[in-house]
Amino acid sequence: MDYMEILTAARGELGPHCKACPVCNGLACANLMPGPGCKPPGNAAARNYAKWQEICVNMDTLCENRPTDISFEMFGHTFSAPVFIAPLGAVNMHYGDKYDDLRYNRLLVPACAEYGIAAFTGDGVDPAVMVNAANDMEACGGMGIPTIKPWNKEFVFEKLDYLKSKKDIFAVAMDVDGAGLPFLKAMNPNAGSKSVSEMREIIEYAGGPFIIKGIMTVAGARKAVEAGASGIVVSNHGGRVQGGVPSTAEVLPAIADAVKGQLTILVDGGIRSGVDIFRALALGADGVLIGRPVVPFIYAAGAEGLRVYLDKLLGELTSTMTMCGTPTLADIGRDNIFLP
Repeated sequence: MDYMEILTAARGELGPHCKACPVCNGLACANLMPGPGCKPPGNAAARNYAKWQEICVNMDTLCENRPTDISFEMFGHTFSAPVFIAPLGAVNMHYGDKYDDLRYNRLLVPACAEYGIAAFTGDGVDPAVMVNAANDMEACGGMGIPTIKPWNKEFVFEKLDYLKSKKDIFAVAMDVDGAGLPFLKAMNPNAGSKSVSEMREIIEYAGGPFIIKGIMTVAGARKAVEAGASGIVVSNHGGRVQGGVPSTAEVLPAIADAVKGQLTILVDGGIRSGVDIFRALALGADGVLIGRPVVPFIYAAGAEGLRVYLDKLLGELTSTMTMCGTPTLADIGRDNIFLP
């Protein structure tokens, strides 16, 4: 099956919320919650997508004809591309009953590892979600990044204890942008938002590379550095937990200017093509996360669907790098984009 055949087939596999649109731009799902949409005013996901499209790339083919290399290194590991799959939770509620989180991760983790990239996996009220994902990663040589919700310290430490028993898992993340979720608000003590000192204690306890997902300001990025994070994900969670927020493309440049080189910068939100990946790298990201648009391809065609989706995406990235005279990721910078 090719890209469009899989996307068409997905419309018969998904639940009522995701429409498997030709471009996952956040318009058809808008305020649908649960589902892939976002909280009122319902424009965060659409804004994420739209703002990347406003950035043009600068073609330059008067350059040395060198082979393009999109391989990416992070925390001592080499990946086939600077692309990771974003963590998703409650997929049966948001996308349909064909998968639950355990079965989705069991397919996703090894499919990503075989492709040479890593999946961030979600967390939830069922402890088995993170435990099983960690076991799936262990079976793939540790290729994956478990993402913990900002529970209270005691519960976070309990989860970290289990992850530390999986010696090959190379990094852990926390999606602090989930701090407003009702099941966290109902938990005491210290569930939800974390102070710098609380986050530092968690990172020190983790004892390895730690990524904080949900950074949307320069101040937040500097706090992540202060807490000892190894990386951040510039992310607004697609507007699921807070409406009326700026796009990740809008805040990324200032964050990169403030903390570039002090930690790894990843960005999530509205990235839908290889050109978008190029734009993100030019604005200062080291790599990207992609979540929502992957789901229809997995629901329709499993691991083959993921491969077809990634082949298209990375083919576009490689072509863009060739046409912009940037044969390696390190060559991509602000000079390679045009901001109207």
